[in-house]
Amino acid sequence: MRVMVKFRFPVDEGNEVIRTGRIAQIFQQLTEDLKPEAAYFYPDGGERAGHFIVNMQDGAEVAGIAERFFFGLHAEIEMTPVMTAEDLQKALSGIKKTIERYA
Repeated sequence: MRVMVKFRFPVDEGNEVIRTGRIAQIFQQLTEDLKPEAAYFYPDGGERAGHFIVNMQDGAEVAGIAERFFFGLHAEIEMTPVMTAEDLQKALSGIKKTIERYA
């Protein structure tokens, strides 16, 4: 299942990992471990932020993904299941039965 991991980390912690050069190492480790199909970075609410699109095989992976961001960046995170356009088309093909049953 594809999951969007949104993260945001405090300025002070961000300044420290940038100052020490650890930021490159942390994002390299995150990329190697999570193998995101996409990664974006931007400012959000005055803090450093971004999101990764990752594939989870099992719900038990939630803790492992979250802890990487907590320990590495002291980040707040949100995890949201997401679909590609192809996934959406597949999902919509079964909607008619649901509508008939619940409408």
